[in-house]
Amino acid sequence: MPTLKNFVAVDWRAGKDKIYFFFKDINKYSRFDLADNTVEAGYPFDINAKTWGDFHSHAKDLRFGFTTTAHNSKIETGASMSEMDLDVLWLFYYADGRPTVCRFDQDRDKVISVHRVEDSKWHQLTPYFDRIVAGTWWGSPDNSFLFHFFLNDGTFLRLDFKPEAVSHKLKTIRHASITNSNHPGLERYKHRIIGAVQNDRPMFNRYYYIFLTNNEYIRYDMGNNRAETGPVKIDDVSWPGLLRD
Repeated sequence: MPTLKNFVAVDWRAGKDKIYFFFKDINKYSRFDLADNTVEAGYPFDINAKTWGDFHSHAKDLRFGFTTTAHNSKIETGASMSEMDLDVLWLFYYADGRPTVCRFDQDRDKVISVHRVEDSKWHQLTPYFDRIVAGTWWGSPDNSFLFHFFLNDGTFLRLDFKPEAVSHKLKTIRHASITNSNHPGLERYKHRIIGAVQNDRPMFNRYYYIFLTNNEYIRYDMGNNRAETGPVKIDDVSWPGLLRD
């Protein structure tokens, strides 16, 4: 895999923090261990019923995904009290030509539920669905209910769940162009974004790794809302094992 393309990266927070990369062209995935700073031995590995359960047949159609945790699951997902401790991976894809979302339980490695996006808590994503290339929970002490999405046309979405909304529906949505005012250091690269994923480190700054064309990425400081680096080459030094065949 000398070139990183046609992939989706998602954060994984159950157990040791990892980043999962789905390589859609070859129907395989890799697990990048953040503590060890490398792709685990033996990866990439096949995506099949044993590794991804009922979701496996949809991986080739995956568009984007991200994790919510017990900290925000009750309000954002409408989870029952028995689900309050879940680390949930939200996987968005097309099924039978329609935008679909899968709730995947990271702790039990199994699908919880599947819904059409238009019938889900994420219904306001529907008009933008085929343009979204990445999403993440942007929660902070000031706003634990904010979600952020990059689109392939140089724009972004911000969706905000409000705790006072009894119905748990999306309260606000913002769609705007990426500029140096709202994303300092990113405007000149906005048409090159092909994916992104969060590295959540509770005791340190949270980073958003923004992947660009030509095997480059930007490390974006979420807490200070600015690009911390310019484009860095993706290779076996910056992302050990990620380009492994």
